[in-house]
Amino acid sequence: MRIGIMADTHDCLPLVERAVEVLNREGVGLVLHAGDYVAPFTLRVLEGLDAPVIGVFGNNDGDRELLRKTASEGDIVDLRGDGARIEDGDLSIGLVHGHDTDLLTTFMESGDLDVLVSGHTHHPLIGRHGRTLMINPGEICGYLTGTPTLAVLDTRTKEAHLVRL
Repeated sequence: MRIGIMADTHDCLPLVERAVEVLNREGVGLVLHAGDYVAPFTLRVLEGLDAPVIGVFGNNDGDRELLRKTASEGDIVDLRGDGARIEDGDLSIGLVHGHDTDLLTTFMESGDLDVLVSGHTHHPLIGRHGRTLMINPGEICGYLTGTPTLAVLDTRTKEAHLVRL
C-alpha cells in the first residue's frame, strides 16, 4: 500500500485542494496528517480524498473540540489527539506533530517503530534514526519555505519520497 503524508496545511485551501488531487492521482490507500490544520473548514477539503485520513493535532490547532466535531461529521478525519500509533500489517507507524519534543523523543527512542511521521518544522526530511524511517513531509501551505510538499510512503518497500505541489 502507498500512504500519503501531509502536515502544516494552515488553512491554505488552494494547496490543500492540490494535495488532495495529487494523493488521489498517486492512488494512496491511507493518508496521515501530522497536524496544524488550523481551522475546521480545512478539514472539509480533505473530504475529497479517496482514502481514509488519520491525523493528530498540531500546536496551531486551537479549537480542538470544533475540529473533532467537524472531523467526525461524515468521518472526514480520524483525529487521534497528540500522538498515534498505526499498525498496517507488519508495519508500525508513529504519528505526532513534533512541537512536543518530549512526545517526539519518546516515539523516536522507543525503538519499536518502523516509521515515525512528524511535522511542525515545515522543512521536509526523510532519513533514519536507528531502524526507524523518519518522515517530515514539509508543509502543504508553503508559508515558511516557499515550497509546498507532501510525502508518499510505500509500505512494501518501506521507502518514501517527497512530492512538490
